Amino acid sequence: MVRISYVQKNSRADKVGIKACDNLISINGREINDVLDYRFFLAEETVVLKMSREGDEYEVTIKKRQYDDIGLDFETPLMDKKHSCENKCIFCFIDQLPRGMRKTLYFKDDDSRLSFLHGNYITLTNLHDKDIDRIIEMHISPVNISVHTTNPELRVKMMHNKRAGEVISYIRRLADAGISLCGQIVLCKGINDGDELDRSMRDLAEYFPAMQSVSIVPAGLTKYRDKLYPLEQFTKEEAAEVIRQVDKFADIMAQNNGCRMFYCADELYLKAELPLPREDYYDGYPQIENGVGMITSTLSEFYDELDYAQEYALSCKLPRTVSIATGVAAYDTMKAMALKLEETFEGLKVHVYKIVNNFFGDSITVSGLLTGRDISEQLEGRALGDLLLFPENALRADGDLFLDDMSPGELSDKLGVPVAAGHNDGAKFIRDVLGVSAEFDLA
Repeated sequence: MVRISYVQKNSRADKVGIKACDNLISINGREINDVLDYRFFLAEETVVLKMSREGDEYEVTIKKRQYDDIGLDFETPLMDKKHSCENKCIFCFIDQLPRGMRKTLYFKDDDSRLSFLHGNYITLTNLHDKDIDRIIEMHISPVNISVHTTNPELRVKMMHNKRAGEVISYIRRLADAGISLCGQIVLCKGINDGDELDRSMRDLAEYFPAMQSVSIVPAGLTKYRDKLYPLEQFTKEEAAEVIRQVDKFADIMAQNNGCRMFYCADELYLKAELPLPREDYYDGYPQIENGVGMITSTLSEFYDELDYAQEYALSCKLPRTVSIATGVAAYDTMKAMALKLEETFEGLKVHVYKIVNNFFGDSITVSGLLTGRDISEQLEGRALGDLLLFPENALRADGDLFLDDMSPGELSDKLGVPVAAGHNDGAKFIRDVLGVSAEFDLA
């Protein structure tokens, strides 16, 4: 049973007399507990809703087209509380946060519904047989799985959860049922690398094509690891060896199946000081949200758009000076694109500033974990020109706060310059720098 918070005026629900604060009990006799139940059972053309109001039950029948909405909103997007993580992973980033940050940052989710709705990765330890049955019945797909290792005993050790090993069997059930899967291995030096990584790749390859792709991402280690499991960064040479190991296996997969399946994150290439692969290496970027191929994709979008970007000169105001704040990992890429834009547009000057992550520690190099304080402190007194662009993914989903709770407005006040979130997309990056409207149409 779920509580209704709002009924849209003149909607089908409104017309049959459903009101805010009523409770939805079932649809066509099937109990409703969350958003997945609701969406799945609402898909019929005729739905009988069992409701309750102040303790009294009633029923309404609604006829509609298949998949049409009926105009109900609920107290939370999931229509239920988020499922929190029951693990204590040795590499958990949230356990490495400093004290005093906003409360929501310390919540660990491990919710299969968010995997389907938003692409979150889950460990499967929160699921039981009935949950797998529901995923299969509803054909919820894809399911994104934080695997880390297929060795049951090692998985228990890495996650500090006695169920971590046994739930690996759920992958086989999901794959056999035709559910599309994506995997992630957070690689910890001396723990799940080397022979254990080979084992995990061999085991996961058996699930192809249901298991469509697997990313190998090095564990992020902040400076706040006191009393946590001792982990070390990969060295340059070790990162290169991981890439060679993964590529050796992925090359065989590509030869046999036409898909590499296993991909190393950009962060490993940067650590190894190796050139990033070309675009065709990534098979359409199935793991780009895990930082796999993001730099290559950005550069490809940038140069594709640059072929037509001279037409932007008609809409942008030059001369113009723009500054870009970026993390250590993306600095060289941003610098190369900025120089190319300066060569292309007379009167354009672009300053690119490398922001070291003092807040979490200088081993954290990704732009998405930059804070407003680090940006403001390291850019104080610098020539910033007409506008400062910062990474859009450094803000929370609502787009209003950095991780340290500084707002873009506060950053602007501290630096005395207008600021704006810059896009990761290479084509949009050009428009951001030139100040061209997103509605600008080259066609």
